[in-house]
Amino acid sequence: MSTKQINFYESVQRNFDKAAAISRHPKGLLDQIKVCNAVYQMNFPVKIGKDFQVIEAYRVQHSHHRLPTKGGIRFSHLVNQEEVMALAALMTYKCAIVDVPFGGAKGGVKISPRQYTPEELERITRRYTVELIRKNFIGPSLDVPAPDYGTGEREMAWILDTYQTFKGGEIDAAGCVTGKPVNQSGIHGRTEATGRGVFYGLRELCNDPKMMAKVKLDLGIAGKTMVIQGLGNVGSYAGMICQKEGGVRVIGVSEQEGTIISDKDINIEKLVEYRKQKGSILGFPGTKRLEHREDWVKIECDILLPAALESQINKENAKFVKARIIGEAANGPVTADAEAILLKKGVLIMPDMYLNAGGVTVSYFEWLKNLSHRRFGRLEKRFDQNTYSNLLTTMEKMTGKSIGQRERTFLTRGADEVDLVRSGLEETMINSYDQIMDYFNRFKKIEDLRTAAFTCALDKVANDYLTLGVFP
Repeated sequence: MSTKQINFYESVQRNFDKAAAISRHPKGLLDQIKVCNAVYQMNFPVKIGKDFQVIEAYRVQHSHHRLPTKGGIRFSHLVNQEEVMALAALMTYKCAIVDVPFGGAKGGVKISPRQYTPEELERITRRYTVELIRKNFIGPSLDVPAPDYGTGEREMAWILDTYQTFKGGEIDAAGCVTGKPVNQSGIHGRTEATGRGVFYGLRELCNDPKMMAKVKLDLGIAGKTMVIQGLGNVGSYAGMICQKEGGVRVIGVSEQEGTIISDKDINIEKLVEYRKQKGSILGFPGTKRLEHREDWVKIECDILLPAALESQINKENAKFVKARIIGEAANGPVTADAEAILLKKGVLIMPDMYLNAGGVTVSYFEWLKNLSHRRFGRLEKRFDQNTYSNLLTTMEKMTGKSIGQRERTFLTRGADEVDLVRSGLEETMINSYDQIMDYFNRFKKIEDLRTAAFTCALDKVANDYLTLGVFP
């Protein structure tokens, strides 16, 4: 038996083939969906200090069945073409799962952000954007990037400014990128979106009697134990929201500097602040350090949440997993080989293409906001507030009873933008979960949730291609 580890791209393709074998679509159509439509590999010089450095970067558009294409840009020294192609493919299926009308795309810049000053990162980001503009790989109707590993609001603001510089007068220019700061045409609730989507997805799973019976756990997310690998944007928000709104107990956290565990509940909000001050999660009060950082996979828990990079659970360490549920908060954290091992062990895996789709869902809302040129809630908030107030006043007159000011304020509150964003995200995650479970329960050949999600996504993309036809 070969000991070779399959890479991320091979895992995605293997999962595709597994779902394709179940679908009834023509082979030629499946072949079209499987391949990446456009791959742009670039090398550009940037002045770093007193010298010039050639930067390797990519932008991949996987599917043009719907436009624009959509996908984040990651800054990492591990970036390569196959990784970006895999991520772009996942974006296609992810958008289809949550009914967001985009094709999949992804970008990557092969650098380690920690090795550069903010000024140098700005030069790299702006030059990368220029390269995308030159080849028509960015635009509100063409291709809309977003943050990913190693990037955030700051980088998206640089991209927007660069695009507007070259596309002066374009009325919808703000829609060329999402994940921007709120004061730069961003949207409230975007930063937390992926983590909040993870919470909604896990909550739906834990409220499903059939699924909980499979892993012999009580119904509901409250009280369940969780281990988080990766305390970046996704892992931190997922942990905080799961704790505050779901009553989850986080008993372990792993980061680059090490892994910590606790018999009690590790407060993620306080841990994030501690790490900002100390530069490490190690030494956080009430926790102890594991001897080996990679032993996070061995911690016994209800939910294991890999929220960092791909291929973190592979065929070498899958046998050590003691969790009942793995929630893929990151892209591709479980390899295809590892999944085969875990499924035999009875582990329930909630796939990335659904669970971390909160980011692209709210990015869609931001894009819509940019195209409509108005903030969500601006037109209806006060009308709703006045309507609710009049209704309460009428009830008071009819009953002869008064409602306290505190209760009145709560009941008559109109929805702000963040309320509408969270509501839209929750609705999306619930509906998408129901769609996945429909496939899981309806098709006897489907034995796991990833295959169910892939098959559902394939059907949607294939139907789009069949409806559009082939031209000429």
